[in-house]
Amino acid sequence: MRVVAVLDSFKGSLSSIEAGNAVKEGILRADSTAEVIVRPLADGGEGTVRALTEGLGGEFVTVRVTGPLGEPVEAVYGILPDKTAVMEMAEAAGITLVKQGEANPHRASTFGVGEMILDALEKGCRRFLIGIGGSATNDGGTGMLRALGFAFLDEAGNPVPDGAEGLARIQKIEDKNSSAPLRECYFEVACDVQNPLCGINGATYIYGPQKGVKEQEKECLDQAMAHYADQTDAYNGTDYREAAGAGAAGGLGFAFLSYLHATLRPGVELIIEATGLEEAIRGADYVITGEGRLDAQTAMGKAPAGVAALAQRHGARVIALAGSIAPDAGKCNRQGIDAYFSILPAIMTIEQAMNPATAKSNITTTAEQIFRLLKS
Repeated sequence: MRVVAVLDSFKGSLSSIEAGNAVKEGILRADSTAEVIVRPLADGGEGTVRALTEGLGGEFVTVRVTGPLGEPVEAVYGILPDKTAVMEMAEAAGITLVKQGEANPHRASTFGVGEMILDALEKGCRRFLIGIGGSATNDGGTGMLRALGFAFLDEAGNPVPDGAEGLARIQKIEDKNSSAPLRECYFEVACDVQNPLCGINGATYIYGPQKGVKEQEKECLDQAMAHYADQTDAYNGTDYREAAGAGAAGGLGFAFLSYLHATLRPGVELIIEATGLEEAIRGADYVITGEGRLDAQTAMGKAPAGVAALAQRHGARVIALAGSIAPDAGKCNRQGIDAYFSILPAIMTIEQAMNPATAKSNITTTAEQIFRLLKS
């Protein structure tokens, strides 16, 4: 029997690899002859760095960078054995780094994201996998680009201010100080939103409010973003403002497309390819996936649904495990998950259920019982 265990993290309890190894332990208790392969899983957002770095034998790197409002922060990213850097922009410019009531989209900058990239360049990385969810910024990625050596100048030739407030003042863009190794780099960006850069469906109107943009500021900031796109077109002849995902992370998607020739891809798709999951699933009898909570959202493109679709193509049965099962989780069955089970053996508090040792034991026991039945 060949089984692939590929679970998303049980947030607050177990990492992706820890959950997968718990499944493996349970299966081998039931059938010591089973071949069980564990692969990491993430969707490009929170947990991606840990999942890929742990799962693919990489190393974690901690670097001190500039936070979204100029304060120093400790950002963690991963370097895989093939020198691929795995990053989450939220480590340097995430909304969780901003204290309650201190959100300031006019000043918030992605400068620290560029500093993370520079650190990885110095360590020999030339391929980058970057998740861009959860930003505190609306600067169009200009902060990141400034850190990488690009200059955004006003009419007098002076650098414009950080953050969204500088976008409307850009009159010239230069790259004479940009890092030479950038030209050798390949950027793949995990991006699950389809929003363009500007307009009522763009970065400012859709995501600005959660970053502190007031209703009466939307039009002005959106016009500033459009001006930035015009100046980018004048600088390098590209216009990605309408591209799907250009508005992600306050326009950071636009910056990756326009200046770093990046590819924007759905997070699950990118992670599945990076981990070689399809090759692992080819020939498998069963695929075990799951996450902390299984619900209708799972069926709408979250990581376990992506795994299920891949497993279906290769004729493997798919079983999902979760800490809790929502009433609408039945939609998962229509998206390729053949059966799903809660790992909870009894009524317990959330705190008890999320205890890492308890969660591991519950996953292992559930997997063991499922495979005792399958073996029989």
